[in-house]
Amino acid sequence: MTGGSEEDSFTKPIGRRSVFFYGVGHMLNDITASCWFTYLLLFLTQIGLSPRDAAIVMLSGQVADGFATIFTGELIDRFGHFKIWHAAGSLLVAISFSSVFGGCLPCSILHNDSLALETFSYSMFAAIFNIGWAATQVSHMAMVNCISLNSTSRVALTSCRNAFTMVANLGLYAIALVVFGVIKAGSKENTETQYRWIAYSSITIGCCFVLIFLMGTKEPRLRIDLRGISRARIPWVYWFQKLLYYQVAVVYLVTRLVLNVSQAYLAFFVIDDLQMDQSAKALVPAIIYICSFVVSVLLQEIPWNGRRLKAYYAAGGIIWIFCGAAILLLPRNISSFMYAISIFIGIANVLMMVTAISMQSVLVGAEVRGCAFVCGSLSFLDKMSCGLALYALQSHQSTSPRTQLNNNQQSAYLSVTRYGLGLVPAFCSFVGVAVTFFMELEAPGSLTKPLLQ
Repeated sequence: MTGGSEEDSFTKPIGRRSVFFYGVGHMLNDITASCWFTYLLLFLTQIGLSPRDAAIVMLSGQVADGFATIFTGELIDRFGHFKIWHAAGSLLVAISFSSVFGGCLPCSILHNDSLALETFSYSMFAAIFNIGWAATQVSHMAMVNCISLNSTSRVALTSCRNAFTMVANLGLYAIALVVFGVIKAGSKENTETQYRWIAYSSITIGCCFVLIFLMGTKEPRLRIDLRGISRARIPWVYWFQKLLYYQVAVVYLVTRLVLNVSQAYLAFFVIDDLQMDQSAKALVPAIIYICSFVVSVLLQEIPWNGRRLKAYYAAGGIIWIFCGAAILLLPRNISSFMYAISIFIGIANVLMMVTAISMQSVLVGAEVRGCAFVCGSLSFLDKMSCGLALYALQSHQSTSPRTQLNNNQQSAYLSVTRYGLGLVPAFCSFVGVAVTFFMELEAPGSLTKPLLQ
């Protein structure tokens, strides 16, 4: 094969089969991450940990994840082997995740039920879980840039991955709905049993999709086969000299804050603030992810360019700003309106996430020798910022009382939970839209080619 024809093979749109096999590769990470952000703080406080101790557990996981992404990204750029990193990370996730929600193992061994030991145990397994999670995430995200040079195909891969993220989240909430209905949380033991079954079911489903990915996806050859690309690893300083790197970093950071902080406080909000039925902590997130899944599928059929990426991101950000305002003002006596708000949250989430990740691919372009560092460094910022934000919110929640406003029979709680679900995502969305406005995203002409063969 000549150099020109070889390059053409990487710039042509890729087939739907390849997109599908790639898209399912993050299912284990997605279903466990959904459980992590949706139920971890709720679970830990329900079994007796203080909000501050619960925040310490989550922060330990986020910090471990953040540093692991940098380390993993550097090693992948040096040595490659995406699938090996993906498989190793998935194995670590599968082994450790059950201990995050499966009760305090050291407490059982040492016959000691102190809260300090419980906090230490959950923090340790949270860190181990997140190290494996980081290896899987960075290897899977970086693969996009090495599978194809076609920018629209890169968006298609990202959109398909995001669609299966929605499938994973819906699967989790279906499992949770069944478990919460069958097992009643009348005691600490029953609560631990609930979440242990959710964890085991999530691991089983996720591992099945990991096997499909590993069998159906080939190790990317672009980084070693394309003669037009330098074989030398791109140094970190190269990215730090690019203005677009900082812009994409800010957009990705605030987008992850929108998704993760809102997801962490959604269950608290519908149960504690709105006092909806217990089933709502599964139904409301399910509606969000159904809407996100539908939009993710539709996004795969759109020809993309830089202007369109910016426009769709801005649309998602503006929708979230209105949703945040509605959440701040939503009184308890019309709590059912939360179901309508969740539809727009689902649409906004996917518009922001798909386009934010696709901006990374525009940043990387053909410089695939540094793609893992880009993914790892941006994920580091994401993990650290989310961990610190959740820790700050939880620490404040443990010391500040709620303020209740009564107007006849209407009541609204100005709680940390309400601010975490409404104000923080709305503000982050505004920052993301503002930064995106000043971006210069000029991708190759292949963006406007048909999406898939």
